Amino acid sequence: MVAIGTTIRDASADIELIGVTKTYDAKNVVIPPLSVALRPGEFTVILGPSGCGKSTLLQMIAGLERVSGGKILICDREVQDLEPKHRGCAMVFQNYALYPHMTVAENMAYSLKVAGIPKAERNERVAGVAKMLGLSDLLARKPAQLSGGQRQRVAIGRAIIREPGVLLFDEPLSNLDAQLRHDMRVELADLHRRIGATSVFVTHDQVEAMTLADRILILNKGRVEQFDTPKAIYHHPASVFVAKFIGAPPMNILQVTGDGSVLRLPDGQAVANYSGKGSFQLGIRPEDISVNAGGSIKARIRYREDLGSHEILETEIGCQQLRIATPFGVEIDTTSVLSLTFPRGRLHLFDGETGRAIPEAFGTAATTQSMKEYQ
Repeated sequence: MVAIGTTIRDASADIELIGVTKTYDAKNVVIPPLSVALRPGEFTVILGPSGCGKSTLLQMIAGLERVSGGKILICDREVQDLEPKHRGCAMVFQNYALYPHMTVAENMAYSLKVAGIPKAERNERVAGVAKMLGLSDLLARKPAQLSGGQRQRVAIGRAIIREPGVLLFDEPLSNLDAQLRHDMRVELADLHRRIGATSVFVTHDQVEAMTLADRILILNKGRVEQFDTPKAIYHHPASVFVAKFIGAPPMNILQVTGDGSVLRLPDGQAVANYSGKGSFQLGIRPEDISVNAGGSIKARIRYREDLGSHEILETEIGCQQLRIATPFGVEIDTTSVLSLTFPRGRLHLFDGETGRAIPEAFGTAATTQSMKEYQ
């Protein structure tokens, strides 16, 4: 049992979804055809707003929801028609789902008992998992005698004691308070580093996604908006939806029009050089905006939030809202009109109709260029 981490790492499985769909009737399509591949040993977070289909997708992998079409492969084996117990997955639920009349040790050992594992081996595995999760002193307690974080660790222990090829988490931290959620994120990240299980984690919390994931699968109405590393998603969002969903505060999105040389706001202010023509959406993160006397873009402050480490300024620019994040110690006269600069290398351009990103719109080696000549 000492080698449970090695055992799970060796058992970690790849998951491939091929044209997977979920429909309840012709008008209620929860998951349109979706195809993704999850790597063995990877921590994948499925992220999206409520009702986007993320829990449904997880439950289809687990076998708790039947697929309407397509294939699910785990370790190159089709499992979409198999019962949950035959898929090699273990699941951690939002509500813990512990047996209240059983002790911690009995809860963790129950699946092994049902599987006919000898008592001596069950006890050895329980001891090893309990030590790994810091539960050794709690084995004789019942769930009612545990804190929320302790219950969550028991639920995780009950899952990993089976040495599964895939670990599935359905919003497991949503019932915890803010500090405990932070502590559990640290514990989950550390646990994943030690056991290397293929993990699929569902959440609507972008902080959980950004801090835990190797890659994030962002869903919007059952469709994949982007599937990439947290850093790539933050710095190179594939769509306006992703840009506005990731970040606190989220990326600013401004409606602009290109005349072949410059992008302008509806009030005529020029905000960036660009050779394209037509309607576009221009994105810039609040922390990337520079407030300086030489800036050529003008904005009026409507409201300010002092958060201690930084301030958020709510401003108006060309009849559109613009948020600016200023670091601690920066003094800004909120009674005057602000002069802003948008660093060219920090700008993102999206199609005006589809909202999809226009790659390399401003070039990778572009430098900031004054817009005064266009004012």
